[in-house]
Amino acid sequence: MSKDTIDNVCEEEVYSSLFRAHSKTVFNFIYYKYGNEEKAYDVVQEAFIKLWENCGKVGPEKAKSYVYTIANNLYLNVLKAEKVRLRYANTPQDTASESPEFLMEEKQYKEKLDRALNQLPENQRTTFLLNRIDGKKYAEIAEMEGVSVKAIEKRMHLALKTLREQIDGI
Repeated sequence: MSKDTIDNVCEEEVYSSLFRAHSKTVFNFIYYKYGNEEKAYDVVQEAFIKLWENCGKVGPEKAKSYVYTIANNLYLNVLKAEKVRLRYANTPQDTASESPEFLMEEKQYKEKLDRALNQLPENQRTTFLLNRIDGKKYAEIAEMEGVSVKAIEKRMHLALKTLREQIDGI
């Protein structure tokens, strides 16, 4: 195999390794940014299809950035078309052994948290969720968002400050 073949996104092995390396984080990026799991899956699939369709034009070193940009643009088109509002999925829990007071407090806290997260500017909400839920480091988030690490630190600081003001205990 020549170096040209190894460096070609059109090579199935290269494309597959890019998909394995980045599809989950692209999904999380879109999901955390917009809050719709099903549409995030669709967007990730479509973004990687576009990468395959344009594999001769996009080098492996640019593929990650290309897929993030395409996925974000695709979802912005979905938002324009459907005017999707951010919703967080309620996860069913085994609540049989919990007291009604605990369940009510937990529900109220979750509602407070959802409201507070929804009120954050999109860039702060995305940064917060990528860091706290997905475990991404600031440098990784900065690369995904195309900004400096300082900008991510500022977003996180502002997000935490706002959440602390709106919710006791965070």
